[in-house]
Amino acid sequence: MSKGTVVLAYSGGLDTSCILVWLKEEGYDVITYLANIGQDEDFEAARKKAESLGAKKVFIEDLRAEFVEDFIWPAVQANAVYEDRYLMGTAVARPCIGRRQVEIARREGAQFVSHGATGKGNDQIRFELTCYALYPEVKIIAPWRIPEFYNRFRGRIDLMEYAQSHAPDDLYLMTKNPEDSPSTPDLLEIEFKNGVPVKVTNVKEGKSKDSPLDIFSYLNEIGGKHGVGRIDIVENRFIGMKSRGIYETPGGTILLQAHLDIETFTMDKEVRRIKQGLSIRFSELVYNGFWYSPECDFVRHCIAKSQENVEGKVQLSVFKGHVYILGRESPKSLYNEELVSMDVQGDYDPCDASGFIRINAVRLREHHRLQGFSSTKQ
Repeated sequence: MSKGTVVLAYSGGLDTSCILVWLKEEGYDVITYLANIGQDEDFEAARKKAESLGAKKVFIEDLRAEFVEDFIWPAVQANAVYEDRYLMGTAVARPCIGRRQVEIARREGAQFVSHGATGKGNDQIRFELTCYALYPEVKIIAPWRIPEFYNRFRGRIDLMEYAQSHAPDDLYLMTKNPEDSPSTPDLLEIEFKNGVPVKVTNVKEGKSKDSPLDIFSYLNEIGGKHGVGRIDIVENRFIGMKSRGIYETPGGTILLQAHLDIETFTMDKEVRRIKQGLSIRFSELVYNGFWYSPECDFVRHCIAKSQENVEGKVQLSVFKGHVYILGRESPKSLYNEELVSMDVQGDYDPCDASGFIRINAVRLREHHRLQGFSSTKQ
């Protein structure tokens, strides 16, 4: 007698194939679910493999457009970077993948969901917090936390030994080594509205893209060609340990640099200072798996509000692993060339600066007067 139906987040790889077989042996009806978020994958081969291993149903879902619009674009608005370097492609993908897994589970009447994330990593948290938030009564089967499973299947050890025996260059799938990239740059113009890109143009080729998915795919292509977005870092996992991560985010790196530039050009100084703090908070929440938390929803709304005037075009060069900003223009620009000019006084009296400086010096003079008194007394 069946123990119930489980929707397994399936990749077609060793881990989730073993999990599929094990779940069937344990008495579950297994529905496999494979999300297409833009990875290079033979989806039909994965379907046939899942069917041959005994999956009751196989769902292959094209989530690329909603991944870009609902998840990547808010991350772009936020300038989301975890611990100053990681652009969180994986972390942003998990709530997108988990959301559809829950939708399938509800639609198919499945009481269980399962995944192949390990018991030491962040993905188990991201997947499961998403599932509990969107399907509170769901039960989760995490085989890599069940001794009966991980003591039986030792494939991870073989996989690790295989990975360690190969050169680091083999780890990068999307990006060329910058040393092998083209000897001429690509010149791009990216147009933003409300803090998200609405058009990208290759200036030399005259080629343009204007749908969210096409824009992001093209930037991945250009960035990958020039070796942009590679990082090798040690990061702090939410679970309390440090781990080494090797990532590539070519399109995201280009967008981060362009968005930072147009944002500074159009956003009030004090609003931006508050928004910078919100960006750090947003990045931590997403990295730790709290996309569907009330606090993350609140932070996203605040960040979106800050982007209302982030509008304009940024010109940039992509070349040999780097993104170079060449210029920018915006109808919402707060840059007043006449106001800051040394040659034109404009609506500003330099004499006012004397009082401004003296007022700001009051606190410093008092602090150091007190420190001087204290040190003399000692």
